Amino acid sequence: MKHGLENRLSLFSQLKRDQKEAIGLLQIGTFLEYFDLMLYVHMAVLLNELFFPKTDPHTAALLSAFAFCSTYVLRPFGALIFGHIGDTMGRKSTVITTTVMMAISCLMMSFLPTYAQIGISAAWLVTICRIFQGLSSMGEIIGAEIYVTEMTKPPVQYPAVCLISVASSMGAVAALGVSSLIIKTGMSWRIAFLVGAVVAIVGSVARTRLRETPEFVDMKRKLYHERAKLKLDQKRDYVEITKIKEQIKQCGKETINKETIGAYIIVQCGWPLSFYLAYMYFNPLLKETYGYSAEDILYHNFLLSILLCVINTALGFLSYKIHPLKILKARVTVFLMLVVLLPFLILFSAHSSHIFLLQSLLLIAAVGAHPADSVFLTHFPVLQRFTAASFIYAVSRALIYVMTSFGLVYLTEWFGYYGLWAITLPVTVSFLWGLRHFEGLERKSGALPALKPSSSLAAA
Repeated sequence: MKHGLENRLSLFSQLKRDQKEAIGLLQIGTFLEYFDLMLYVHMAVLLNELFFPKTDPHTAALLSAFAFCSTYVLRPFGALIFGHIGDTMGRKSTVITTTVMMAISCLMMSFLPTYAQIGISAAWLVTICRIFQGLSSMGEIIGAEIYVTEMTKPPVQYPAVCLISVASSMGAVAALGVSSLIIKTGMSWRIAFLVGAVVAIVGSVARTRLRETPEFVDMKRKLYHERAKLKLDQKRDYVEITKIKEQIKQCGKETINKETIGAYIIVQCGWPLSFYLAYMYFNPLLKETYGYSAEDILYHNFLLSILLCVINTALGFLSYKIHPLKILKARVTVFLMLVVLLPFLILFSAHSSHIFLLQSLLLIAAVGAHPADSVFLTHFPVLQRFTAASFIYAVSRALIYVMTSFGLVYLTEWFGYYGLWAITLPVTVSFLWGLRHFEGLERKSGALPALKPSSSLAAA
């Protein structure tokens, strides 16, 4: 234990004072942002009954899926908007803007009339608010991760960026804790969203102290100097001016490898699948088979979110000693074996504790970018990084959440729990390919050791 503490102190001692301050401010903002975002996600078992009409279980499942997906389907548009702002105006302005937007959306949620008051209009209004929250959250975690990536260097960069994911996990824990407390004490659910609005405002104010990242500033300065040189040296010959124009073009629009884009999309598809399986998929089973109430499910997910927070923290510190891609490779191997066995494990479950154990295993072996977020981000050009990374992040989540939320309703109905394979196996196997692509990029950059030739090749 003493040795572990020394390792953590050694890790943080490598960070400068301004780096520590920036990471702390970004963590606070991300915590508050995800507290707000996850309030509805985890209170959906209660709020869907207030904002949507009561129907049969099948239709209720579809309406629940619609409410869940509404947060994510328009995220790609938010990614393009905030990505452009982040790549032109800077990372700081983006993360502040998105936090303010989240505060406004939470305030709106707290005053929404229910279905009993205004009918189906309530469903549309809550969906619009969820879309607004989804758009604002788009520039949040990617912006924070890019900020930390650009102001630190490996190996301390890996756990430093992981702290952002830890903050988002802690935000989810707090959201579940507040939700459980409000439902248990009989307080109005509106209070939770009022609290969310207040904490988002606090996050916005805290982030005004951030400075722009050195890497972004350096690239913008280089672009400015090249443009100024072209403007001042118009008397130069055509060949020289063409050369300067080409340098400007290379500064601002460095080409992104298409295979890297494809690999990153696949990698980002892993977490939404893991999240949905661990937190959402088993809720109907817990309600119908084991008699769970909305309060029971919230407490159940609260325990899972604490576990996820511990896992993300442990993986962050582990990434300081072991390259993050090696950690991901081990996790996806375990996850693949787990999803193959998952239908059988669900069928043989005889108690709610067995379901909790399955959910815990899914979180421990969950596939996604964490703890290698910074590794993936560094393989995108600086002045296109925010737009590319946030858009891919948004598209992957919109795609997978729609596939799982709606697809698994029908797949489970038609094929039972074996229908899980139709989505889980292709996503997991594809993840392995995406991971292999980035391993190759890391070996080229020298961050990972090159593969040793086989004995037959060596002999030849």
